[in-house]
Amino acid sequence: MRASTLALRAAVIFALCGVGLGIGMAMSKNHLLHNAHAHINLVGWVSLFLFALYYKTNPALDASRVALVQVGSWIFGGALLGLGVTLLYGVGPQYEPFAAIGSLIVFASLLIFTYIIFRPQASSSVRPGAAPAE
Repeated sequence: MRASTLALRAAVIFALCGVGLGIGMAMSKNHLLHNAHAHINLVGWVSLFLFALYYKTNPALDASRVALVQVGSWIFGGALLGLGVTLLYGVGPQYEPFAAIGSLIVFASLLIFTYIIFRPQASSSVRPGAAPAE
């Protein structure tokens, strides 16, 4: 599977969860989980959708193992972070370690993405022997 496909599919799942949580809060008039709603939508839906767009526009990266590791770790960390924040605000502070570990995994994934963006090959859009993009 390509990184863009994995990121887009996961983004849609996160969007369903985040929007569903938002609708549930609105219906119950209890907005206790608004922080979880925001984390799920931003870390899950928005960030993964942007990764999907980036990888889709960079086909060589889209098929790379490092991109799959980056997206996979972001999904796992984002899910753990979203679950941890939900449990933290919905149940109690004993669930804070889930949010903390999830955020560290997301940060590690961001470091991988930073490497992908700043590696020397990324600065050159024209490969030897390839025609320049128009």
